Amino acid sequence: MNNKIEVSGLDLFYGDFQALKNINFILAHREVSALIGPSGCGKSTFIRILNRMNDLIPSCRITGSVLLDGEDIYGSLDITELRTRVGMVFQKPNPFNMSIFDNVAYGKRMQGLRNRQKLEEQVEASLRKAALWEEVKDRLKKPALSLSGGQQQRLCIARSIAMEPEIILMDEPTSALDPIATGKIEELMGELKKEYSIIIVTHAMHQAARVSDKTAFFLLGELIEDNDTKTLFTNPRDKRTEDYISGRFG
Repeated sequence: MNNKIEVSGLDLFYGDFQALKNINFILAHREVSALIGPSGCGKSTFIRILNRMNDLIPSCRITGSVLLDGEDIYGSLDITELRTRVGMVFQKPNPFNMSIFDNVAYGKRMQGLRNRQKLEEQVEASLRKAALWEEVKDRLKKPALSLSGGQQQRLCIARSIAMEPEIILMDEPTSALDPIATGKIEELMGELKKEYSIIIVTHAMHQAARVSDKTAFFLLGELIEDNDTKTLFTNPRDKRTEDYISGRFG
């Protein structure tokens, strides 16, 4: 099966307020999918469903189905296993207050890996995949918080990769970064999709156009349309999509 995630008929409520309405969405294997739309339209709420981060909100209620490789993530799938398979990178880099090495090794240690050599191999491999190894290999014992913002974000990506996920969710991963650091993260996404499926929430439409295979446009809790990125930007089916990408609102 080529689809990693299949979402159908998904509704999400916070108490009486409906934040997402009848969402249908597919993420294919080794694909980058960008979610665009104005602030508050449901993009971040949607990706948090995919590794059940909304479970922490007492008033949250979800109906519909979310399948990961055909298995319902709200069914018998263990939540720890789900969060291992579906990694998350947030808007603001959030390295732990520990060394660069310990940040990347943290997840594996939590899973019980104690073998120092294996940990070192995992840390190096993850930092290489996050295009950070050459910059930090001589200072792995230094605090992660001593890194620049862009390096911290790549460290958070390395920390996610170390868990050997199948999917990486990125919630506006470059919005706090300068253009050079943003360029590095975008380049990195092109490399990462050789191994992972990626969903990126972004406000920057040029970023969606550069990095994604598919783009989905959200508005007021609805997924208005999704298509391959070039088609969505050049020939949108819905006038609301056209108005948004041409800057007429949002």
